[in-house]
Amino acid sequence: MARSSQAGQAGDSAQRILDIAERLVQTRGFNGFSYADIAEAMSMTKASLHYHFPSKADLGRRLIERYEQTFLEVLKGIDATGAAPREKLKRYTRIYADVLRDNRMCLCGMLASDYATLPKAMKEDVRHFFDVNEQWLAGVLEHGRKGGSLEFKGSPLEVARVIVGSLEGAMMLARSYGEAARFDTAAERLIASL
Repeated sequence: MARSSQAGQAGDSAQRILDIAERLVQTRGFNGFSYADIAEAMSMTKASLHYHFPSKADLGRRLIERYEQTFLEVLKGIDATGAAPREKLKRYTRIYADVLRDNRMCLCGMLASDYATLPKAMKEDVRHFFDVNEQWLAGVLEHGRKGGSLEFKGSPLEVARVIVGSLEGAMMLARSYGEAARFDTAAERLIASL
């Protein structure tokens, strides 16, 4: 019994570390925090953090994996609604809007801004996150084009890339101005243009 309790506590500690690290990345960037910041927030030693995540790169990879899994679950939820393609796109933009309203940025968007200094494996993970998003969007766009509810020039994948890039950029500018409404306007106009 003691072992399973210890394993549960270790799992809880790892999740709390990830929660704190995620918020730090989303507000400061990957290079804007250290293990000391997490250790202080958790009232634990840096050595205890290294037990769970031996290196900052290990922590970063796990953050991306968890963030992508959560994002994919949200996308599955959007698909499960059976909503029309335009409504799916609106719901997709709301994912970003909700993160921004929580005074955060997209985790992988923040990591992309630190891209040049990320370890190789994290770079691949960041690209994978965006690839998955673009593929989902391309599917929604293709469905909308075939059904006649969406109109656009170019391939669905090209338009999906424009959407992701536009939303990430709109988040950064809205954050810079402290005006979430700037993001909302950009997202609404982007979807309306399709």
